[in-house]
Amino acid sequence: MDDDAIRSLVVRLARPRPGGGATIERAAIVAEGADFDAVMSWIVAHGGEAEAGTESAPRHGLHGSRLHAGGGSRPRAPARFTLPAEALD
Repeated sequence: MDDDAIRSLVVRLARPRPGGGATIERAAIVAEGADFDAVMSWIVAHGGEAEAGTESAPRHGLHGSRLHAGGGSRPRAPARFTLPAEALD
């Protein structure tokens, strides 16, 4: 994807933030079927940041420990990314 195509995709998928700038959901980028790595590189190059990472809940129950050998919580990929206002101008 070229720079203009990625910019147009990000502008279309991004939602305004109350304090300025925009937020774009990871799921929206993936669902679009675009080159995820290229879009992520563009976001980072234009001042975008991933939201703070969250940890998944530990697994409990009968098979919880077998499903996840570590037994503890693991960091998850960020669900959304924030962009400064000037990135979309």
